[in-house]
Amino acid sequence: MSNLNETIFFSSFLVFICIMLGIDLGFFQKKSHVLSFKEALNWTLVWVGISVAFYFLIRFHGNWIHGSDTIAEIQTRITRFHHPISIAGLSVEDAISRYNKNLSLEYLTGYLIEYSLSVDNVFVIVLIFISFNIQPKYFKRVLFWGILGAIIMRFLFIFAASALIQRFAWFLLVFGGMLLIIGFKMAWEFLYGQKDEQIDTEKHPVVRMVSRFFNVSTDEHAGSFFLRQEGKTYVTPLFIVLLVIEFTDVLFAVDSVPAVFSVTQDPYIVFFSNIFAILGLRSLFFLVMDIMNRFHYLKMGLAVLLTFVGVKMLIHDLYKIPTNISLIAIASILLISILASNLRTMRIRRRLTK
Repeated sequence: MSNLNETIFFSSFLVFICIMLGIDLGFFQKKSHVLSFKEALNWTLVWVGISVAFYFLIRFHGNWIHGSDTIAEIQTRITRFHHPISIAGLSVEDAISRYNKNLSLEYLTGYLIEYSLSVDNVFVIVLIFISFNIQPKYFKRVLFWGILGAIIMRFLFIFAASALIQRFAWFLLVFGGMLLIIGFKMAWEFLYGQKDEQIDTEKHPVVRMVSRFFNVSTDEHAGSFFLRQEGKTYVTPLFIVLLVIEFTDVLFAVDSVPAVFSVTQDPYIVFFSNIFAILGLRSLFFLVMDIMNRFHYLKMGLAVLLTFVGVKMLIHDLYKIPTNISLIAIASILLISILASNLRTMRIRRRLTK
């Protein structure tokens, strides 16, 4: 019965996502254009609002996901996914309420982690577009297909990782160690890395692979992914950029997905939090492009965040940090980095006006 519930809930979720993708990403706005700051802000607020609404759905009906309506079924889920709660001595109603509350907090914490890491992803995507000299009016089209590809790859990555964690408990320690390394590396790059990063468009592994197996057009102004010339099919720079972005998302998934697994081992909650963060990435991209210089300390904040969740995973068998504590810690790290960045921007402006 639980498998049927999972199928129904998951299928309904995917249908809803497809409808929203159609509205947001282009089925009704096929003309290529540059999103204005106002349009990007509006869609960012829409996606954040939908994500928060989904939190309330889980808060009151999270047991629908697995069809957990009895004490035995809820306890099975708690044991299987190592939720840091106890329902001993509770009635069915109270057990469902406690289970749903924890599940919703895990989703919200995972979403916050994934969304904040998406900001760092946005900076890299901006660099990719600039390096490949892509016209701004085509950004929306590339991001549309990029997000669709990211959803598919995250699905495969998340449920494969969940299967490994369920079968090999020590795999969680591998994820924790990876996050520690990535966190320290990110902090090192912030403190000592080069300020002006560049992408070598000719030596990038994706470019070299595509050039080896396909005919590549040099028309940088082509608005489609493929061109037909003299009886031959060519891939355009726009298509190569799409593949580079997909490749980059896989690399980002290596740190973001394990980070969410530090909060919950329920693959459905990991998937939901990931997808809502990814779906807001397109509007966030256009929004951040206008204000990206304000987040100077965000990279250091993300480094601290990844280090925290890495430690959380490594000590999981010794001490389970409550979900609400994790949420407070992660939100505080991000808030401090944003406030520090804004204070730095204000100080710079004051110096310039003197």
